Amino acid sequence: MEIQHCGSSMLLSIIGQLDDSAGEVLQRALGHVTIQERDLLVDLHAVTTMDAEGLLHLLDLHRHAEQMRLRVRVAGWQTQPQQCMATIAGIPGPRTMTGERYALPGFRRLLKEKALQHS
Repeated sequence: MEIQHCGSSMLLSIIGQLDDSAGEVLQRALGHVTIQERDLLVDLHAVTTMDAEGLLHLLDLHRHAEQMRLRVRVAGWQTQPQQCMATIAGIPGPRTMTGERYALPGFRRLLKEKALQHS
């Protein structure tokens, strides 16, 4: 994980696997938010794999950041994490655009409910 501060934004780059071991690290990242920051950009370009537990940790990070009144954007969805979300959500087929759907609060709620069943 790498953190960069850019004006009123914080960039959180996640590297490697997004799984059960990521929870504590992601929550600690929010401790780096300064009072000037209004936006949290989560960069997933370097995430190679994600499982249901990793998705739950990402959803928790998103929820906690919003509670801190941060606008959250997640970018750089790779194929395997998107397919993981599609499988968990019950969306058949490849190219399901789950990365774009993640931005919708209703889709995140659905993902959380389904991911809890998978974990």
